[in-house]
Amino acid sequence: MNDLERLLSPEGRALLDEVRGTDPADELAVATRLRRSHPAELVSAALGQARLRQRAVAKFGAQDAGRMFFTPNGVEQATRASVAAYRARRFAALGVTSVADLCCGIGGDAIALARAGIRVLAVDRDPLTAATARANAEALGLAGLIEVREADVTEVDTAAYDAVFADPARRGGRGRIFDPEAYSPPLSWAVEAARKRPYAALKVAPGIPHEAVPDDAEAEWISDGGDVKEAVLWFGTDRPGTVRATLLPGPHTLPGRGLPDPPVRPVGQYLYEPDGAVIRAHLVAEVAEQVGGGLLDATIAYVTADELHATPYAHAYEITDRLAFNVKKLKALLREREVGVLTVKKRGSAVEPEELRRKVLPKQHGPHAVTVFLTRVAGAPTMLLGNPA
Repeated sequence: MNDLERLLSPEGRALLDEVRGTDPADELAVATRLRRSHPAELVSAALGQARLRQRAVAKFGAQDAGRMFFTPNGVEQATRASVAAYRARRFAALGVTSVADLCCGIGGDAIALARAGIRVLAVDRDPLTAATARANAEALGLAGLIEVREADVTEVDTAAYDAVFADPARRGGRGRIFDPEAYSPPLSWAVEAARKRPYAALKVAPGIPHEAVPDDAEAEWISDGGDVKEAVLWFGTDRPGTVRATLLPGPHTLPGRGLPDPPVRPVGQYLYEPDGAVIRAHLVAEVAEQVGGGLLDATIAYVTADELHATPYAHAYEITDRLAFNVKKLKALLREREVGVLTVKKRGSAVEPEELRRKVLPKQHGPHAVTVFLTRVAGAPTMLLGNPA
């Protein structure tokens, strides 16, 4: 708290401007110089905040990250701005005008909601985290729409709000927490809080078991730039009991239709690698139907087809070679084709991509590139070679 209070003072804000963009290699020299005219604690706090702001650019963009305040945990756990903005638009489309943001962290979701014109009560029980969220609302000119309250979320009355958004803590002293009932607060409490309002969204880990999703919730898995970021349980929508995968940017949303598992079929000319959100949502069958394909193996989420079909939900590769797993044969083939850039993807294989690259890439790198898929075809370890279609 003391560091944040120092940084919010006029001297602290001026020092933050001065150390903006400091290269880590220059920190010692910068700190030595600044300590001649500023308190050592303030200099250390400013340089630490500058480092956090640099890390936060990937999630919040340079403009916002350069004005916001962060804690180490806050940077790590905050929702990516693009994902928060998408969720805020969904709330707005439902007609929501006010949200109780429970477990608000440093305020990333509250900021997105406020920018969508939604009034927000942002609640966190940690004093520093709540103070940081308040500082961020003020720094971005959103204090008129965001009220920050330091409190235990289980004791907050949400009756005055159209909707609840809850992001229970999923990290403990030993790292990530995978049991939803070990979240803080537990998922069961969050579900009950959600059911008290007309609308709600609960942010959960993307690995949540499907059987843990309540029957009256719509489950949405979200990826951004190909990376799966989170799952969200929505209450109050017109699709309870369904699943969807949403890919950002876009957004592109694939709703589940309860299709049976695709058939296993021989390797076709094309291989489709579904997005991670599609796989987590168990919607590989929907992608297979789109491209007229089937599975390489009943247990692996690779789709193969004879024709090329454009889809945002999977990356397509044209397959040029199929080999039984054999390192020597792969090495000889790569040398013959003058391959210098090798991308290794795997599903259903214990081989590590880096180890394979080290073993098979020629010492004299050639001008060509190839992608090799380490997988199984109808149960047999197989190498498929190809290039993006």
